[in-house]
This record gives sequence, C-alpha cells and structure tokens, in this order.
Amino acid sequence: MAFPERFSNLPDYAFPRLRKLLDAHVPGGPQISMTIGEPRHPMPDFVGQVLADSIADFAVYPPNDGTPELLSAISAWIQRRYAVTLDHDRLMVLNGTREGLYNACIALCPEQKNGKTPVVLMPNPFYQVYAVAALTVGAEPVYVPATAATGFLPDYASLSADVLDRTTIAYICSPANPQGAVASSEYWATLLALAEKHDFIIFADECYSEIWRSAPPVGILDVAQRVGANPERVFAFHSLSKRSNLPGLRSGFVAGGTQGIARIRKLRSFAGAPLPLALQRVAERAWSDEAHVTASLALYQDKFRAANEIFAGLQGYECPEGGFFLWLPVDDGETAALKLWQATGVKVLPGAYLSRDADGQNPGKAYIRVALVAPKQEMQRGLIQLRDCLYS
Repeated sequence: MAFPERFSNLPDYAFPRLRKLLDAHVPGGPQISMTIGEPRHPMPDFVGQVLADSIADFAVYPPNDGTPELLSAISAWIQRRYAVTLDHDRLMVLNGTREGLYNACIALCPEQKNGKTPVVLMPNPFYQVYAVAALTVGAEPVYVPATAATGFLPDYASLSADVLDRTTIAYICSPANPQGAVASSEYWATLLALAEKHDFIIFADECYSEIWRSAPPVGILDVAQRVGANPERVFAFHSLSKRSNLPGLRSGFVAGGTQGIARIRKLRSFAGAPLPLALQRVAERAWSDEAHVTASLALYQDKFRAANEIFAGLQGYECPEGGFFLWLPVDDGETAALKLWQATGVKVLPGAYLSRDADGQNPGKAYIRVALVAPKQEMQRGLIQLRDCLYS
C-alpha cells in the first residue's frame, strides 16, 4: 500500500517522543509535569450555567461561520483590545486555532508562485501545525532561526530575494511559543512592508496575547491599521484556550481580509467542523468578559515573580515578556530532560522536539521548555528541583 511521501519525513509529535525518551526510566521522585501548555487555572465560573442554558443547542447543526452574537462579541473584543473595528465578514469562528492555522493555509496558498514551488516561512522553533500545513499544500517549508541572536523572533528580511519572491505565507507567533518573545510595533511594521514588497500573506498566531509580564503585547491588527496595510495580507488567530483557561472548549477565531475570510469560510463549509452551537454560546460570554482574564493574568505574573526569585543570578536565565513558558539553556535538551526525570520526577520538554534541523543545526537542541501552568506551590517545587539538578 502506498502512502503520501509529503509526510514521510515528519518526526513523531513532541509528546510521543517524550514518552519514548522517559517512559523506560523510573522517575526519581513524585511526578511534576511541566511539559504541555495546558492551562490549569480555574475556568470562568459562568461556563456551567451557559452550557446548561444552551443544552438544547446540541440538537441542531451549528452555523459554519459563527453566530451573529459570537461574531459581535469577538468584534467588540478586538475593538477594546486593539482599537480596530472589523465587520462580521472579516471574521470566522474556529474550532480551536490549530484548525484555523492549518485550513487557512489550504484555502489561501496557491499551487505555484511566479511559476515556482511556493514557500511557507515559519520560525524555528515553532508550533508544529505550521509545517504540516505547508507540506499539505505542496509548499516548501522554510525554517527560519528564532534565536537569542534575533531576539527569539525570525528575521525574515535576512532571507534571499529568491526565497521571499516565492513566499506565499509567513507564520509568526507573538508572544512566541516557546521563547515568549513579543513582536514590537516596529517588528510588525517591518514584516508588513516585507510582505507588501514580496507579495505574501502573514499568519499571526497570537493565542498567548493575554499572558504578559509588563504590558499587553501589540497586535498585528493594530499595526496593520496604523500603517495602512492591505487587509488581505494580514490574518490574526486568537483563542480562548490560554486567555480563558478553556483548552477543551476548542474555540478561537481568525480575523483577516474579506476575500481571504470568504475563501476560508467556503473551505470550512465543505470539509470543516464548525464549533457546536452550545460552545459558541460559552465563547460569546467569554469574549465579553475580562474579569476572569485579569484574575488569571495576576496568577501568571505571580508565578513568574516566583520563577525570577528561584533563578536569580543564573547565567542565561531570561524572564520572557509573554506566554507561560520558560525557555531554559542547557547543554543538550534531551540529556537534561532525562537526567531531571531520573533524578527528581520533574518532566520538561526538550527544545529540539519543537524545532527542525536546518542548515545542519537545530536551534532548540540546547534548551528545555518548562510550562508554568501547575498550581504555584507545585510549580515552585518543580523549578527548585530543576535548578538544583541541572544548574548547581
């Protein structure tokens, strides 16, 4: 039996790889998982009541694009957050942003550009759906290092004109997963100018936008409006998973130009899975409420203050500006993760599992990713054990 060659070189996903690395070894103490970015703060207290009130809505097919009420709630949030006004035809509700990041590439990436194989750019390390989306459409994924030397964001302008002229889509995550770097207004403006010059689309993955240290991250929609960018060049993806501690709700949205959104909606109508109507009711309430977001943000900021105290004076430690991960330097991520597991029972993710080899190097190899999602006391125990095991 033949199988598609385009997926033949995919590595195992990060968490099955981690199980292969660790499961044959006995943990050195009570297990503390600091691997997956699954929020564990309380979900909003209104979720149960909204679901109960909407239970009958599971008996009907949900609207493909999102209910008018949910689209209005999202539009109002964008106006409050970014001072940008978007009509409903520039929005689509997603069954989680991973669906949108994948399907938008299928809907918007042409088969060729300038008679050549198209290129899809992505930071390295990166959220793995970017690469699978590129391979699905027959594009060449180009992994651009996002290292300390580039401020942990990809320097797309450093690429050759040949690559940029073949580029159809550039993925960018801000705050970045895993490093927590935040794109500035200047970074967004430079990227928008590059997209205009070389005629490509930007997919801005901003699902960590509401988790930050000192100031709310600027968004691409805000900057695009200020510089007068073509709306069809800009697609922003947001989620309730991290913002509202609702990863199981599988609810997000994409905002972009009317033509592009129409194409994404059309593809979804044939092959997608709209968000169930009762869950859209919950999402509508969540996008309309900021109190639970403020409370969760305060918990994260307290956790990062604790992390800063634990790692004070440690060479190479940097508190990220956004997100809820630490990106910690080590000699080798796999070796460090295995040593930590065997010595303490603390489980972290090798950075190489979030990256790809490019030009003979893997920019995540000398890092581990540590998720600060557990309750504070458990998190502190894990970080202290990590520090004493790997850095003492």
